[in-house]
Amino acid sequence: MRITLPEPEAFSALITQLTGKEPTFPITGITTDSRECITGDLYIALNGVQVDGHQFIQQARDNGAVASIVEREISFSNRMDFFVVEDVLKTMGDLAREWRRQYDIPVIGITGSNGKTTTKELLKHILSTAENVHATSGNFNTSIGLPLTLLQLAPHHTVSLIEMGANQPGDIDYLCDVTEPTHGLITNIAPAHLEGFGSIEVVAKTKGALFNALENGTAFVNMADEHIRKLEIQGKIISYGLTPECDFPADIHHEENGTISLTIDAEEIVTGSHNLSFVKNVIASSAIAIHLGIDWDIFRKKIKSFQSPKGRCEVKQLNDLTIIDDTYNANLTSTLAAIDYLKAFSGNGRRVLVFGDMFELGEGSMNHHRQVGEHCIERKLDAVFSTGIETSATDEVLNNSMFHQHFDSKQDLLTTLQDWLKAGDKLLVKGSRGMAMETIIEGLAKN
Repeated sequence: MRITLPEPEAFSALITQLTGKEPTFPITGITTDSRECITGDLYIALNGVQVDGHQFIQQARDNGAVASIVEREISFSNRMDFFVVEDVLKTMGDLAREWRRQYDIPVIGITGSNGKTTTKELLKHILSTAENVHATSGNFNTSIGLPLTLLQLAPHHTVSLIEMGANQPGDIDYLCDVTEPTHGLITNIAPAHLEGFGSIEVVAKTKGALFNALENGTAFVNMADEHIRKLEIQGKIISYGLTPECDFPADIHHEENGTISLTIDAEEIVTGSHNLSFVKNVIASSAIAIHLGIDWDIFRKKIKSFQSPKGRCEVKQLNDLTIIDDTYNANLTSTLAAIDYLKAFSGNGRRVLVFGDMFELGEGSMNHHRQVGEHCIERKLDAVFSTGIETSATDEVLNNSMFHQHFDSKQDLLTTLQDWLKAGDKLLVKGSRGMAMETIIEGLAKN
């Protein structure tokens, strides 16, 4: 991970304040990867479970780094500053927190099991009409990436959208401690990363830390989510959901062409999307955007012009095939929703799921993969092609209900798929990030 600092002199003053040592050389960027260092960078020597970043200080210096935050004395170089601290990761958080405190602007924390990246990108698209928006980019939403995100705040920014990811208990609590959000949104709470959490109740408690951090702030509460409804909430509440009691009540309408429209607080919104998960993100975004002063007419226009982030139900036309690229990640909730999205497409042609393993589901993994198979039967898909270890449970459920094949390798799946597909087919490609299912789409494009 690497960033370019927007205010190098101000950052140098801050690191002097926190460490008691003034940089000898101008610091213009920060990186956690010695291979990404360029001239003027501060190298963060993280001491991980498998890799000790201190081993790569020489490489960082050779690539241009002028300083490093370390946990032990380094004596081999006189062309590099070393800021010795007890805990490098904690120091990153401390620097980010102090930097964020310079900005008296709305800082909106966004977390959830599904949809947080799309919601963040959608809000960025909407708010950019009236605000200078600072937002998380890529996967900079962890205890390592989020501090780097905050350190890119600059004086011209008028609102900040901070995505918060979590893989284990305590993650969101820590990220809120660093971020000090003024507003918070939890998109939903679903079985995701259960290997790290153990149960949905622990997921809820972990995500709920965002609302606990808003004693003097505003929580945007999804009343359609049973787990979110039960959370303790500090500060002001603005509710949204599918019941009239909400501050932003929504009704969902299916158009004749299969797309979904909304009525939100008596305002008609045409989404042009078949994707129910995206539509739910629109409802959440409306609560925040309208609360921050965006006009409904502008909101409508920005919904129509929004393009989904790469790998998140991204619709692609490949020759005579329609491909839904949902390869960024997968858990049970997002996979079931993606299957519904596939089924909702209008027109002829077979509906086909190409499915890779869902990771980090703990003891419930086999049951979750079976549920995917059961949902494919319920939705009457035409075929399922699966690969991996866990998806064998999906394949077993399908029996004689539809055409299905399981493969030990993605290459064998791709070869079979290339011969089997025909014009008009609609293909959903889905799997966890580690499965890299986008390579199936790349292979089809080369054929």
